[in-house]
Amino acid sequence: MIRLLDNALKAILALLMAGMVVAVLWQIISRYVLVEPSAWTEETARLLLVWLGILGGSYAYRTSAHLGLDLLAQKLAPRHQFKLGMVIDFCVMAFAAVVMVFGGMSLVIMTYELTQLTAVLHLPMAYVYGVLPLSGSLIVIYAGLSIAARCRALQSCSEGEARL
Repeated sequence: MIRLLDNALKAILALLMAGMVVAVLWQIISRYVLVEPSAWTEETARLLLVWLGILGGSYAYRTSAHLGLDLLAQKLAPRHQFKLGMVIDFCVMAFAAVVMVFGGMSLVIMTYELTQLTAVLHLPMAYVYGVLPLSGSLIVIYAGLSIAARCRALQSCSEGEARL
């Protein structure tokens, strides 16, 4: 199930990137070849970049490809590294749940009720902001998986020590 979620997220990110490339390429062609710039391409590329960046952040968290300062963790004993990792995972989960999911949902609801639209495409801004609760939910799931994996690792270490 999680592998399916990971693959779906990768596919969505690839589609967003491809859409952004197509929009920017069309902007270049329409501006310099056709000498009549297309109005929708700049806003489309910007909105796709927002979605790509925020959803990409959840994928980066899943694959541990995000930026992180591990100077402190490297200096700690393995037992304390484990505890620090658990604290970090819980903090990430709490931030994603409170700020991204709940805060993002209230932003989506507010902009939907106000019928705020994008300037050129006239899309509801709720669609633009919808990436926040979506990505936040993915991060909560991925943080939960990381915490569960750490607990399984701790349990298997404890059982290994008990057998000795």
